[in-house]
Amino acid sequence: MARVRIFWVMVIFVAGMASCVDDTDQGTRYEPEIRDWHDLHAVRFHPGDSFVLMNDLDATTAGYQELASAEADKGGGWQPIGNQDDRFYGSFNGQGYEIRDIFIDRPDQGGIGLFGAVDDGGVVENVGLVNVNVAGEWAVGALAGANWGLVRTAYSAGSVTGLDCVGGLVGGNAGTLSDCHSAADITGHWDVGGLAGCNDSSGTVSSSYSTGSVTGEWAVGGLLGGNWGGAVNLSYSTGTVQGADYVGGLVGDNQGTVSNSYSAGGVTGDWHVGGLVGYNEEGIVSKCYSAGNVTGDWHAGGLVGGSEGGNANDSFWDSEACAIEESDGGTGKTTMEMHDIATFSDTDTGGLEHPWDIAAVAPGESDRDRIWNIVDGQTYPFLSWSAVDYEASADLTSGSQYLPCDHGLV
Repeated sequence: MARVRIFWVMVIFVAGMASCVDDTDQGTRYEPEIRDWHDLHAVRFHPGDSFVLMNDLDATTAGYQELASAEADKGGGWQPIGNQDDRFYGSFNGQGYEIRDIFIDRPDQGGIGLFGAVDDGGVVENVGLVNVNVAGEWAVGALAGANWGLVRTAYSAGSVTGLDCVGGLVGGNAGTLSDCHSAADITGHWDVGGLAGCNDSSGTVSSSYSTGSVTGEWAVGGLLGGNWGGAVNLSYSTGTVQGADYVGGLVGDNQGTVSNSYSAGGVTGDWHVGGLVGYNEEGIVSKCYSAGNVTGDWHAGGLVGGSEGGNANDSFWDSEACAIEESDGGTGKTTMEMHDIATFSDTDTGGLEHPWDIAAVAPGESDRDRIWNIVDGQTYPFLSWSAVDYEASADLTSGSQYLPCDHGLV
């Protein structure tokens, strides 16, 4: 029972509602090297140029009070760079620096974030958004409200609040998110996700993760709220997820592909509640697992809550950790079996059509030539790119975070 998707129509509509920047500022200051909030503010007047962040920006940096604080713009805070009619299509390289303490309170506007809209061809990379306080209506994220371009090696922490398409890093994604993560706590209504609120048919999310709590009503997921035909690969989530309908540990409503990914956070909802996917709507799940507790009233599943024309292949859930024996797809295993490499590599034991690309490694080590690694008999499978701390991952059910010990982002 697919619903009509209205997100991009909303973005176009609400773009015209955003408050305007004083045109008298245009061209008065241009610095490709960004050192303070004034330099960052000037980026909006040169949306096709290249910019480099030269240092951290925070509440003590020049220009913060008048441009990015709770007192700026009559309480609205930071004005997002770009909108539907004038998207950012240049490049922004944060060089590993952070933009901290940004405040945005625009509850009746869409396209809300540091950037309002990043266009096809635009690149935002190597930057962290920390201690953010961001609120909007549609398409709300710490880094970008809407992305059609490339966002990579970026992360966020703080809080993000909105109505529809609300995510920790990006609100609505129709481009590429790669090597990104978010620890932000997210609150919304529809299409609410820890990393991105919604992922369009042309959107891809890879080698990314989320750890913050996610709370919403419909299509709520630890990583993505709604995956509308896009692709998710090599990614995971560990934060708690709470909603009403279509609630999943990784994806709330999946209409695309989810592969080589997992979720480990607790999931609570009413209808269509799943450890990995709440509702698999003609979507494909392949080589995935879930290991978080699942609580739901109707159509609750260890891996998938409900499915309409969807498939879950070569995928598992920990029936002991999830505390649920049923799923609309996948195979339930004990915790011991989930720690056994044979479950994922031996077709006789695991019942797999296609074995996982997995290797056994010693504690604290990884085999980057394989997609998955496991400390056989001691841990769940983990993605080799994440260089997981073995001791922290040994028992997901105890509440440990199962996080990379060094991903180069923090």
